[in-house]
Amino acid sequence: MTTLHRDERRPRLDEPVVASVPSSHVYVRHLAPESGPSPVRLPDPDPSSPERSTTETWWPPVMLEPAWAATADFDVFHLQFGFDACSVERLHELTSTLRERAKPFVYTVHDLRNPHHADRETHDRQLDVLVPAADALVTLTPGAAEEIQRRWGRTAIVLPHPHVVDFPTMARALDTRARRHAGAFRVGLHVKSLRASMDPLRLLPTLVETVRALPGAVLQVNAHHDVFDANGLRHDAGLAAYLREGADTGLIDLRVHDFLSDEDLYSYLGSLDVSVLPYRFGTHSGWLEACRDLGTTVVAPTCGYFAEQGPVLSYTHDEATYDADSLAQALVTAHSERPRLGITIDERRRQRRDVAAAHDELYRSLLR
Repeated sequence: MTTLHRDERRPRLDEPVVASVPSSHVYVRHLAPESGPSPVRLPDPDPSSPERSTTETWWPPVMLEPAWAATADFDVFHLQFGFDACSVERLHELTSTLRERAKPFVYTVHDLRNPHHADRETHDRQLDVLVPAADALVTLTPGAAEEIQRRWGRTAIVLPHPHVVDFPTMARALDTRARRHAGAFRVGLHVKSLRASMDPLRLLPTLVETVRALPGAVLQVNAHHDVFDANGLRHDAGLAAYLREGADTGLIDLRVHDFLSDEDLYSYLGSLDVSVLPYRFGTHSGWLEACRDLGTTVVAPTCGYFAEQGPVLSYTHDEATYDADSLAQALVTAHSERPRLGITIDERRRQRRDVAAAHDELYRSLLR
């Protein structure tokens, strides 16, 4: 087996230097402890000028270029996501480059099925390169780890998804929710830009009928202009017509807008009592984690491993099956019991500390 060692061209540093793909994404930022020493994560190179770094633009990830990996100065290469458009050949070249340089390669398996791909063939082929090539694997849930073991015979470290919402915003949202005693019971469905994994039209008749029967309940549907508008790049005429009719008849509180800023997104999610995930396939969800941060109950499908991320109300939904009664029952339960399925700031702080320590130890163990 190849011995893993540091690049001897520069002095040894106290903290490992990690090429994290990406670096500026909120998930990756929250892998670091709130304070104190931590691995040094290189800034994302600017795609328009790879010799410059950026704290905002990371797509497409320059770090996935084999030429970058062949010359950059780092200790550990840690891939999270961003390889959707990479060919299998390019990923082979990338992992071979890392192996030739004796650079440890860590891969966090967020998605076992890509939510942006209508079929699984491309992502499966990419995984068939990345998973066997990794020196260490991380994933977010026991179920995902079991699938990785079953499919590739590899053991993945299970580390939970850290908080998404920053702690000050989380504190304000939870305080507001604790003081909120009146108002509509608001059920939210967010179709965003209609990922391939979403099937909102399958759910909407159930949502409309169920919410209409619940006292004081409102069904709010948010859509992006690129889906709703006739000239949108991802326009869905059938969905737009259904939503427009529901809004005209007062059955749907329809909100059409462009991408929300983080501040507006968290304000919106915090205003909901329930957020329904309309996925027919998938693995894990950062949206679910943001809802947990804000005290919003999540109604999640049985596909993937969403229910293993944290407490949710589940309904039966995957590519082959949809049980309308289970979705209706989840909404009725949420309305009648008002379950508290969120997570506290103290719990998130402890979790972040533990997850950061686990990553630090993983990097150091690979470099020893």
